Amino acid sequence: MDTIARGGAREISRREETELDSDALIDWYGETARDLPWRRPGVTAWQILMSEIMLQQTPVVRVEPIWREWVARWPVPSAMAAETQGEVLRAWGKLGYPRRAMRLHECARVLAEQHGDEVPTEVDVLLSLPGIGAYTARAVACFAYGQRVPVVDTNVRRVVARAVHGKADAGNPANRDLAETEALLPARVDRAAVMSAALMELGALICTARTPDCERCPLPSCAWVAAGRPASEVVRKVQKYEGTDRQARGRLLDVLRGASGPVERVRLDLAWTRDPGQRDRALDSLLVDGLIEQTVDGLFALAGEGS
Repeated sequence: MDTIARGGAREISRREETELDSDALIDWYGETARDLPWRRPGVTAWQILMSEIMLQQTPVVRVEPIWREWVARWPVPSAMAAETQGEVLRAWGKLGYPRRAMRLHECARVLAEQHGDEVPTEVDVLLSLPGIGAYTARAVACFAYGQRVPVVDTNVRRVVARAVHGKADAGNPANRDLAETEALLPARVDRAAVMSAALMELGALICTARTPDCERCPLPSCAWVAAGRPASEVVRKVQKYEGTDRQARGRLLDVLRGASGPVERVRLDLAWTRDPGQRDRALDSLLVDGLIEQTVDGLFALAGEGS
């Protein structure tokens, strides 16, 4: 194919894609957005940062009560930094993926010691904090400080893939996701910040992965619907929990969270009897991850509580 033909093919491809109506999406969000506590006026950047860490791979209904407890207990980073790692892990409860709690504790320490107990506004500085990745840094900059930055999670990627490109799924994350999403944001900073929240809300409530409710979608046009809602080309792996190393780790952590001090190995052995080899593997991984520690006399405790 010659250069002109290739150029023509690209132009046709562009025409087939749909522009995303930001006005319609922002209006819908203003009328129907969930009243989540971290969206309310007066919530600090630190409290928003805590919510973003908690919400990773965890439903809102499980996060909200824990987040409220943490806001009351640790209203500023220095309050959390003054606690032991083990106490933060204990307060994390059943949210899952407890390494997030460890990273948040370390982040609190850095904020208290190096940033005057304040969360930075700049994305680049946020990215330098422990446990803060590309999504979280931009989410804080956008939702806490109202900046015009693309906030791209799984929900946003799915909405863009369907509404703009006509695909059922976005596929694997790519470097282009940030630039592509930023190009969809309104030029006005305040409206851009609202649209970032609206994109996430649309993906979470309407444009869901398995059962999208297209009749309730506020967008006047969608490339995926126009194409007849073609099936996904992505093969999803079902993540089981029962019987996994994750479950074994959780059982061992439950023992230590419920203890007032270091415990003997036999108590951990009794917490997971179905597969001793798996239990040993889970215990070793908890030690390697720094979530628990072993005392000089061979007992086990949550991080920071071995002494």
